Amino acid sequence: MLAVAHSNLFAAARDCLAECQPQRKLALTQATAQAYAAGRLTLDDGGAVQPIGEPGRPARPELVPPRQLAQRGLGSPAGRAALVHAVAHIEFNAINLAWDAVYRFRGMPAGFYADWIAVAADEARHFALLSRRLDDFGMAYGDLPAHDGLWDMARRTAHSCLERMALVPRVLEARGLDVTPGMIERLVAVDDTATVAILEQILAEEVAHVAAGTRWFAWCCERAGVDPADTFTDLLQRYGRGVLKGPFNRRDRLAAGFTAHELDRLAGLVA
Repeated sequence: MLAVAHSNLFAAARDCLAECQPQRKLALTQATAQAYAAGRLTLDDGGAVQPIGEPGRPARPELVPPRQLAQRGLGSPAGRAALVHAVAHIEFNAINLAWDAVYRFRGMPAGFYADWIAVAADEARHFALLSRRLDDFGMAYGDLPAHDGLWDMARRTAHSCLERMALVPRVLEARGLDVTPGMIERLVAVDDTATVAILEQILAEEVAHVAAGTRWFAWCCERAGVDPADTFTDLLQRYGRGVLKGPFNRRDRLAAGFTAHELDRLAGLVA
């Protein structure tokens, strides 16, 4: 395991965020999460927050617009490998998103940092599972192109914890709650039980991640004195055009803290 080079959480989070090599990022994420849980990292001032830039990631995969990504069926090993690669890319981005939230948004309650450190550790574990599954297909992360939609939204919300919590966990990451059950059904149909098991685990844990976004979005709204439901709708109208997609997995979104009223509003926005 890599050693954590700092006693300050924000400096340690910056190192996790900056690390480019996937296996080192996973090891440093685990070490930092363990150090924080053991009380070895403080929340003292970690220096000025730097403007958001490119996250630490390997030179590959090549990043392309979503429309340039090939659509492949799941009836072949190549198609299933492409799906696993796409999900692995999302999980790798999610590690960076969690660490950026820890690093960037200062002055939050200790529970905020505990939540997003735990999310980073979960996402790292998900990425490791998917990487091993890619190895089963004779592939590695980076072998196929991918898109940069998650980090683009991180850039757009870097100025506001409220907006980040609304638009990354509750829109982009929540999309996984909507689409993963369909992926699982299609993989069951082709008897890919190994990938199904991984996606089922990810889906169960992503509900808690979206719930963390819901919890801290509500906290930020209370601090700002604004209504969460109206604010969420306003942000979707400002930022979410072309990003928000239905249909919505009401069961898992309700479990992740969405209200029935919010889900009705979301359905109206994509109708």
